[in-house]
Amino acid sequence: MRIVFMGTPEFSVPVLQALVDAGHDVVAAYSQPPRRAGRGKALTPSPVQTRAEALGIVVRTPVSLRDPDAQAEFASFEADVAVVAAYGLILPRVVLEAPRLGCLNVHGSLLPRWRGAAPIQRAILAGDAETGVGIMQMEAGLDTGPVRLEGRTPIDGKTAGALTDELSAMGARLMVEVLGDIAAHPPVVQPEQGVTYAPKIDKAEARIDFSQGAVEVERQIRAFNPVPGAFFELGAERIRVLAADILPGTGSQGAVLDDQLTIACSDGTIRPSLLQRAGRGVMTSSELLRGFAIPAGTQLS
Repeated sequence: MRIVFMGTPEFSVPVLQALVDAGHDVVAAYSQPPRRAGRGKALTPSPVQTRAEALGIVVRTPVSLRDPDAQAEFASFEADVAVVAAYGLILPRVVLEAPRLGCLNVHGSLLPRWRGAAPIQRAILAGDAETGVGIMQMEAGLDTGPVRLEGRTPIDGKTAGALTDELSAMGARLMVEVLGDIAAHPPVVQPEQGVTYAPKIDKAEARIDFSQGAVEVERQIRAFNPVPGAFFELGAERIRVLAADILPGTGSQGAVLDDQLTIACSDGTIRPSLLQRAGRGVMTSSELLRGFAIPAGTQLS
């Protein structure tokens, strides 16, 4: 098929690569414009732009698709279908309707649960037992379109990073399957029951809330690994927690209970197993404590 691909982060890259590997003609890749990143704040292209350019694919990075000239250029590619995976820009109706078969989106949840920007993190935070990927026929509403194919996976103790990688690979396989025989995968309207929304993650949510139970705190840690990274503060020091174990015990919420960095929550305790200080590499709790004492009785916030 003649395809315009639309995506921005690492999640999108396996989908783009799978389309190329399957022999489809990807005539253009749309991605968000380069952003300033790193210590030098240099303009850095998105992962999709980088991969597309390496594959010799024409790249477009409009700030918006509401401009008539941008819409006309999009239509000029005369695509059979647009494949969208975490693009990050709103597609106006004229863009949605430009390709012959419309726009297909790789969405990282079991729709209609977790429509919106952060479905993977929200599923972990809510304690969902499973999640998945839907290949959705896009329409004007927020992730309201019918689903052509769906895959499922248990969440277990996975971090958002691990789950993102798994769902990206799953979405790539499912998209190739749908495009291989689109008539065999008719769109199925989403049920009206069970709709939930997954708003974008605010960095303030990453501060660990020890007034929650230990189960909820551990979910918070997994949901924000690797970004933005769940954290607590000790004085002027911000320490990221990348993994933690749930343990029994009681104490004042946020208090360190022993010399192994066991921390009291409202119900139970957690013991961080992987941490990171600002400007340092990831380390175990014992490695951290050898050079940065956090004695029992310390109150964390």
